[in-house]
Amino acid sequence: MKMVTQYYHYFFTSLDAHTIDLGDEIMKSGANITFLRLIDPENSELLRTYDFHTLGDILTKNGKQDLRTQPALIYDAVLFFGHALAAFARDNPVRARSLDCERDDTWEQGSTLIDYMKTIEEPGITGPIHFNRKGERRKFGLDLLEFSVRGLAKIGYWNSTGEITVTKTKKERTQDTLAFLNQTTLRVTSIEEPPYLMVKKGVQAGARLSGNDRFEGYVPDILDEIMKFFKKSMNVNVNYEIHVVEDGVYGGRDEDTGEWNGMIGELVSGKADLAMAPLTITALREEDVDFTKPFMTLGISIIFKKPEQNQPELFGFLRPLSWMVWMYVIVAYLGVSLLLYFLARFSPFEWYNPHPCHAKSDLLENQFTVLNSLWFTIGSLMQQGCEIMPRATSTRLASGIWWFFTLVIISSYTANLAAFLTVARMVTPIENADDLSKQTEIKYGCVRSGSTLNFFKESKIPTYERMWAFMSSHPDVFPNSSAEGMIRVRKGNYAYLMESVMVEYNIQRDCSLQQVGGLLDSKGYGIGTPRNSRLRDILSSIILNLTEESTLHIIKDRWWREKAEGKCDDSDTKKKDEASSLDTSTLGGVFIALAAGVALAVVTGIFEFLWKRKQQQYLEQKPLCTAMFEQFWFACQCHRGDDPPPAAPLSKKLQKVNKVLDGNGLYMGDPRSQFIPYGMRESLHVPPAMNDNANH
Repeated sequence: MKMVTQYYHYFFTSLDAHTIDLGDEIMKSGANITFLRLIDPENSELLRTYDFHTLGDILTKNGKQDLRTQPALIYDAVLFFGHALAAFARDNPVRARSLDCERDDTWEQGSTLIDYMKTIEEPGITGPIHFNRKGERRKFGLDLLEFSVRGLAKIGYWNSTGEITVTKTKKERTQDTLAFLNQTTLRVTSIEEPPYLMVKKGVQAGARLSGNDRFEGYVPDILDEIMKFFKKSMNVNVNYEIHVVEDGVYGGRDEDTGEWNGMIGELVSGKADLAMAPLTITALREEDVDFTKPFMTLGISIIFKKPEQNQPELFGFLRPLSWMVWMYVIVAYLGVSLLLYFLARFSPFEWYNPHPCHAKSDLLENQFTVLNSLWFTIGSLMQQGCEIMPRATSTRLASGIWWFFTLVIISSYTANLAAFLTVARMVTPIENADDLSKQTEIKYGCVRSGSTLNFFKESKIPTYERMWAFMSSHPDVFPNSSAEGMIRVRKGNYAYLMESVMVEYNIQRDCSLQQVGGLLDSKGYGIGTPRNSRLRDILSSIILNLTEESTLHIIKDRWWREKAEGKCDDSDTKKKDEASSLDTSTLGGVFIALAAGVALAVVTGIFEFLWKRKQQQYLEQKPLCTAMFEQFWFACQCHRGDDPPPAAPLSKKLQKVNKVLDGNGLYMGDPRSQFIPYGMRESLHVPPAMNDNANH
């Protein structure tokens, strides 16, 4: 029936149970067996007075047993009565007479002798013999004995006043536990949960592995370190054997039956010696099992799928200002340009003499034409300046306030442009648990059976109460395992509530996931043991040592970061969020705007050429394509910068003729009324009227 194990406690009420030979098998079983003993054979005073083995031979039938309690009590009773009667007889003559046992007659000196016996005290094999006025024995004690791996040992005593004193020290208890653990194999229950416990890939592929070789992960590595510590520091050889919990849950208690399932249930039923997994230490669980010191500290957190990053817009450089602001800027540009045009024409101070040498000339000019006004305002807006400057006070005031306007607009645009172009903005629908509790579009939940569910169920915080009300009203939000929960998170529109270390593990391996908010609580993972297990204190001491040596931290880094192979580095992710290189998807609109402007300039240039040719068509005798090619060829010849182009205005060409005539010593005057050399007629395209003048 396997009822003699380390998890069973037996208390023998017989005062002679310590004389029974229980055998080596029971001694090595680890069962807690406690005895009470009235006779202490190790009492030095009694050893000097009595020979217990001799007394045992005399007072027992076979003469081969140690002294038992009943013969010893009879021996003490007879000895005490004899001493009391002898002392009583010295002061009171004893008058003996025969009595009939079938009658109610009593010995007249009997009550006196009894009262006398209550006043004296005698040593005995079973301890001091003394009675109170009620005839109850006092001043005696019972030894507490424990049958352990190292044999029978006294662990304390009880006295007639009802006090119990335990003399066994913590060190002695530890030595007994280590003696029991030597050459034993601990049954460890766990749960498949990456990276804590995983089946090796070779086993999944059909490789023949057995025992602990089938598994890998954080839990086997810690157990290996614990076993090494047993051997190195305590000189004890301890092994372990991992098995996966049958129902695949951590452990919850049924409210109706009070029974536990999962790993906690296996500890309570004695199917496992240890529960090594991401098992949370809670007050409810500690009512029926024990936990070691936590080997990992954590809290509940939220894991959620990252929102898809907004693709850069082609004309994203326009986003720093809203479309309404852009429209206002365009309206302001046109309005100020027209205002400058009308103010310049209206103000007499904006008109000036283009020929300062002729002060009395009636010819006046105004530099603010419609095109010049538009050019002046756009130059100020682009912060490039312009060769046109206002003269009148009114136009200067209008220009000054326009410059102030452009200063504020351009500064605001530049400051906001950097953020729009260098930071990829992702809109996260939830930022913390409070945001989650105030909406119903995004579903959220936790594993169906575990400490996280109990936390929300028992919490009195309003935010968590709202969350529990939502989850309890939607049973479909509770996955059966964390793996199932992570699948739902990756599908989107679902937030999973789990321990922060598991959130850290998953976001290290899946860059599409993120942790939302901070920790909702603070707790720890501990190694579970059955109630009052002798392993708890030793394992707690080992965990503290491994923590101080940074062994636990090294193992955690191995499975959380090193095994992730740098898939999602926090520093890289943070750097990408803060700033990123600008590519064509971000600045493509600027190049499109440039190309459009260049194309518009080319089209405008062609239009200007055609317009000027139409004005001077009486001078041009060549076909349009030939004239356009000559104009293009002239533009490509940089060394002819001083010559007028073929399609230049007539005044420019005649200035060249004057230079030629002046070089030949001819009269400088009106080109149309002068002699023009015949060789220049074709190149200058002189009209027939001028050719006629040349013939004269």
